[in-house]
This record gives sequence, structure tokens and C-alpha cells, in this order.
Amino acid sequence: MAEALESNHTRTQTSEINAAMASGRFVTVRRMLHTLPPSDVALILESSPKKTRNELWELLDNDAHSDVIEELSEEVRNGIITQMPATNVVDVLGQMDTDDLAETLSSLPEEILASLLTSMDAQDRFRAEQAMSYGEETAGFIMNTDTITLRSDVSIDVVLRYLRLRSKVPEDSDTFYVVNRNDKLIGSIPVIRLLTEPAHALVGDVMDDEPEAIPVDMNDGEVASLFERYNWLSAPVVDEKHRLVGRITIDDVVDIIREDAEHSMMSMAGLDDEEDTFAPVLQSTRRRSVWLGVNLATALLAAAVSDMFEATLSQLAVLAILNTIVPSMGGVAGNQTLTLVIRGMALGHVNEENSRWLISKELAIGFFNGIIWAVLIAAVIAIWKQDYMLGVIIAFAMMANMIAAALSGATLPLIMKRLKIDPALAGSVILTTITDVVGIFAFLGTATLFLV
Repeated sequence: MAEALESNHTRTQTSEINAAMASGRFVTVRRMLHTLPPSDVALILESSPKKTRNELWELLDNDAHSDVIEELSEEVRNGIITQMPATNVVDVLGQMDTDDLAETLSSLPEEILASLLTSMDAQDRFRAEQAMSYGEETAGFIMNTDTITLRSDVSIDVVLRYLRLRSKVPEDSDTFYVVNRNDKLIGSIPVIRLLTEPAHALVGDVMDDEPEAIPVDMNDGEVASLFERYNWLSAPVVDEKHRLVGRITIDDVVDIIREDAEHSMMSMAGLDDEEDTFAPVLQSTRRRSVWLGVNLATALLAAAVSDMFEATLSQLAVLAILNTIVPSMGGVAGNQTLTLVIRGMALGHVNEENSRWLISKELAIGFFNGIIWAVLIAAVIAIWKQDYMLGVIIAFAMMANMIAAALSGATLPLIMKRLKIDPALAGSVILTTITDVVGIFAFLGTATLFLV
């Protein structure tokens, strides 16, 4: 209910801003944008056509630019940055946390990135280059270096006085980390414990020894799995010498989970997960044409298989009517298996040790599904067309294709992952091609042997 109310509220805000823009009440729009949180402003920008988006950005207070850019999707963010003066971009980037800074810079074209790095001050440039050196989709890339460290030989009273003098702590600081003189992580202490333990107690006496730490080169998908498994709110990140280099907080993990979900969904259609809904027509057309071309090639392959049996089809028109049933059933069954395996891989459930068992299981499911639907379709066709042999033929084709679909759906993601290819991007197309080819060949080939 709360989500629905929030969604309705955001739509109302967007409508009010669009109405004010249309009537030229720009002062009103500026005032409205000033009252909105950065996430809502980002949503309004992403929900606007490019021309309106640029006008809204010009009306936005400069002080809000950094916070809003952090909330934008990659393509929208890049479109805005490329139109901003370089000096303004540098000022905006300098206000970002390390993880947001690295993500923003890494998505920019090389020439713009080089120009911005040159213009940045030494400290910001070092932060950006260090984070990007770990590589995208790693813990080092998404971590934040803004963290407070403690020594084990100081008292809680000293720590609390230091925090009061500092007056501000990094956002989402639920835990402070304890390091030795070489910055090696030796413990952690929750903030709540600092407030409840005696003031004279030493940090080393009340800290948790050997906290769970994330290697700086760990894949961000594995990081998300650890947070989900252990219900972490934050976690320290260490280098190969176990030195503390940063921390990852739950908000970073939520972004990873959301991006992975969007990537899987959009990849199934051959689209970029950062695709701008309101991108220019020609730009969107060019991107989608690539995937449509791949799909056309696979469709032509299936058509070529049908063409091999042109003589059979010309003699028995009923085969042309029934020719779509077997490939369609195989495609659906195969995609069920493919989706299940890809999800299992994303969650870390599927590995080399259990993959053979999983393939055997899916083959068994394909076999039993094949029996069920082969018997059913054979009965339907035999009664419908009054042809017992035709029913047997389509039943055999259905059985063969259901088994092929199960085998393909289970093995394709594993093979593609080994080849460093994203299963979500190409798996569905390859699977559909296999089930189409096998289904058509099995049906028309068997019909040619026994009916012609």
C-alpha cells in the first residue's frame, strides 16, 4: 500500500511539473524541483523526453547536481554530462563518494574520461583511478573508501569524544573497523556497542575479532549473495595483504541486485539494461536492429530446414498446418529450463559439482514431459485428422524435441558461462534456434520416411 501511495505521489509530481513546463511557469518548476529528494528528481528526468529533460536540468539548483546524477541511469547520466561544461562536471564529480565517482567515470567515452581526469584535483583523481583499477563488477569498484577506523588500545570514551569533535560520520555507518598500525583489519565494533559499553573499556576488549571481510577483487554478484545470506548492513573490504581499503553498504548491494535483475530482463530482448526509455528514435532503432538481425538469421535457418522437406509439404498440406506445434512446445519447455538454470547460476546454486546432477534432472523432466504431451498430441491429431500414423509421427517428434529442449536449456548457460558469454543475452536465441530446427527436422523428417 505504501509503495502504491508513493508511486501515485510521484506521478502527481511529474504531472504538475509537466503542466508547469508546458505553461512556461519555470520559476514554479524550479521551486518544485528544489523541494524534491534527488531520487524523485532523477525519476522525473528519466521519465521525460530529451528536450524537456535538458530544460529541467537547467532549472535544477547546481548544489543538487551531484546527488541527482548519482541516482540517474547510465545512459541518461552520460547524456547530461556530455552537455555540461567540463569545469561544472569536475565540480560535481568532486562531491561524489568513491563508488559513485568510479561508476560515473567508467561509463563515459574514453576521450571525455581522459579530459575529466586531467581537470580533477590530485585527490579526486587518485580516488577515481584507484577504484577503476580494480575493474568493474568487483568489490573494489563498488566500495566506498570513506570509513572511520579505530585502534584497539584506545578507550571507548576517547572514540566517542573523537566522534563528537568530528561532528559527522560517513552515511550508513553501523559498524566501525579496528586496524593495527599497518592498517590490517583485526576487528570490528558495532556503533550500538560503543554507546552501551563502559566508557573506560578498551576497544580491543569489546570488539568482534576477525570480522568477515570481502576481498577487493570479489565479483559483485558474490558480494550481493553474501549480504543476502548473512543479512549484513555493511562489510569491510580488504586487499591481498588483509589491509582495510574500504567498505560496502547495503545501499550499494541493492543497486547491484536491481541492476542484475534489469540486465537479465533486458538481455532476454537483446537490449541494454541501461537503455533510455526516451532515447532518440534513430539511436533506439540502430540498437534494436542488431538483435532483430540475429533473430532473422536464426529464423532463416529454421526456414531452410523446412525447405529441405518442400516435396513432403507439397504432397501433404496437413503437415504445414501442424508444423508449428512441435517447435513451439519445445521452445516453451526449453526456456523454462534455461530460466531456471540462469537463475540458479545467479544465486550461486549451480556449480561444477552439481551441474551434472542438474542436467540429469532436467533430462528426466524433459523425458516425462515428452511422454505426457506426446500421448496427448497423438490422441488429438489421430481423432482430429482421422490418421493414426500422423499422430504417432507428431508424438515421436514431440518426444525428441522435449528432450532436446531440456538438454539445451540445462547445458547452454553452463557452456556459455565457460566461454565468457552472458547466458541471459544469447541463451534464449540459441535455444529457440535449436528447438525450432530439431522440432521441424524430427517432424518433417519422420513424416517423409513413413507417409511419402
